[in-house]
Amino acid sequence: MERTTCLIAGGGPAGMFLGLMLARAGVEVTVLEKHGDFLRDFRGDTVHPTTLDLIDALGLGEDFAKLPQRRLNTVQIPIGGRMVTLGSFAHIPGRHKYVAMVPQWDLLDLLARAGEVEPSFRLRMNTEAVDLLRTDNVVAGVRYRTADGATGEIHADLTVACDGRSSVLRAAAGLGVRAWPTPFDTWWFRIPRNDTDPSGLIPVVTAHRVVVMFDRGDYWQSATLIAKGSDADQRARHPVGEIMRSLAEVVPWLADRTDALHDWEQVKLLDVKLDRLDRWYTDGLLCLGDAAHAMSPIGGVGINLAVQDAVAAARILAPKLLSRTVTTADLARVQRRRLLPTAVVQGMQRIAHARVVRPAVAGRLSVSNAPRTPLSVRIFRRIPVLRSLPIYLVARGVRPEPTPDFARRP
Repeated sequence: MERTTCLIAGGGPAGMFLGLMLARAGVEVTVLEKHGDFLRDFRGDTVHPTTLDLIDALGLGEDFAKLPQRRLNTVQIPIGGRMVTLGSFAHIPGRHKYVAMVPQWDLLDLLARAGEVEPSFRLRMNTEAVDLLRTDNVVAGVRYRTADGATGEIHADLTVACDGRSSVLRAAAGLGVRAWPTPFDTWWFRIPRNDTDPSGLIPVVTAHRVVVMFDRGDYWQSATLIAKGSDADQRARHPVGEIMRSLAEVVPWLADRTDALHDWEQVKLLDVKLDRLDRWYTDGLLCLGDAAHAMSPIGGVGINLAVQDAVAAARILAPKLLSRTVTTADLARVQRRRLLPTAVVQGMQRIAHARVVRPAVAGRLSVSNAPRTPLSVRIFRRIPVLRSLPIYLVARGVRPEPTPDFARRP
């Protein structure tokens, strides 16, 4: 019978950081990742300052710095044909005054290599957790299926679901979910970037389209918002080239790239969800990251929250796992620690959905093609607290978690 102390389902950022930290405490950890590699395009590639601090504390900062990346330290918006700076990361506390844009597969490969040197860490690729094992109504591990169709079981003292917003394990546990309606979905696509283009993070808001562009060096990783559930209808009724043509109307420096999108296969759909489990745990099982609380892409903070969940879980649970005395009360401690940051961010996202996104998607909000800077933007730029608070919350979040001493490396 296969057995491990902690079984983590999902090799995303939360699962990999948690697995590495627990292994450094000496906990026997097995991480299951259903794919054969980490190469998935249009995943969240933002690495926020608190996660950069964690990477440094884990002794991985030097290796991380070698990864291909861009640093976003300003937010600019095109208005009336010129670029207007909305905010800067220059004044946030801490060493890292930027958000690093790094291919997520490179970050996960880095964590996997760090895990390989820990005797108690095991990563199993091509292995998907498909159901829970139970003994006397207590979760006792998972059933898994490999890419070649083989099945098996792994028993564990604790199972951690890090398998995303469509978590198989949280569904199998029957945990109650509170969901909020979202007014939009997102199309992700790439736009070639020229050296003469501006840099940083650029939102574009017009009566016809809302796009957020992330500087990735030789391309812009871009997201456009569409009305919830309208993906199939819009693909059927409109040529894909309309996206770039409408964008170039208000961003003149994109006029030479209106043919960048020529096939709908280049455009990937993200079904936006915003929900939170009432209880993130049951006996023998803990849910973290999107499995516990699916976040809207507004603010781009979902990955950062998931990583902070992992840090809190590692710090609270490692001693209990080592002594094999982890209880449901310990799992409840993790939720209590992480509930406030999650609720605050989701509350702000719900306000943004109602006040900004819904009118923008409906074509009632137009900023980028205004002849002059709108009054609301001018007020935002002139009041320091309005200008600084969103940047701070994106960069540092609410209640960042201290790295546990057992996981630190020089």
